[in-house]
Amino acid sequence: MAPVRQSHTVTNNDQHLIQECLAGRTEAFDQLVLRYQDRLYRTLVRVLGSSDDARDAAQEGFTQAFFKLNSFRGTAAFYSWLFRISFNAAISQKRKTKRTSTTLDTQDNPAGNWLVDTHPENQPPDVAELAERKKMVHQALNELSEEYRTPLILRELEGMSYGEIADITSIPLGTVRSRIFRGRNELKQKLNTLFQEEPKSRVSRSDHESSISESK
Repeated sequence: MAPVRQSHTVTNNDQHLIQECLAGRTEAFDQLVLRYQDRLYRTLVRVLGSSDDARDAAQEGFTQAFFKLNSFRGTAAFYSWLFRISFNAAISQKRKTKRTSTTLDTQDNPAGNWLVDTHPENQPPDVAELAERKKMVHQALNELSEEYRTPLILRELEGMSYGEIADITSIPLGTVRSRIFRGRNELKQKLNTLFQEEPKSRVSRSDHESSISESK
């Protein structure tokens, strides 16, 4: 799955639905929920490592977003604003419950495609082998510490800018850049270890970097 490259300002369609909701036609918010609920849930699962935590955070995020909608200024994408609310809700809940996170479920959360080279000459010869490689990517991603995994996912899977990630995670911009850089390197090292028994041509530098290279 290619990383989402989103607009960093609110879209006209989203803005229209927001204005409709603020004008009293609250059913317009249902359209925003339908538009973003699956994407929000999937990303929260990857970041939080728990489907239960992700579900709770998404529900709380939409609830808070509804009641805070009049504070949305439109200077960022609605999804980024929504994700920040949901992410903060998840962090607050974790502090309260200290719930033990489960590992990512590779069936429900198909992260990993974004790290697979799309060049035909580098592709595994069969579906089973490709599935095994995706499983290894999930394993490597799960093994990253949260401080690296979160900004890396937001950058590579969600296509968020460094500034948006800094705003969502409440960490300095320079730290965001540093963690993404270190996260990429650590992930590549883990993948190299996992793929070390495969032919050398399949674990080349380009094989791991082609789809996580810096977006322009």
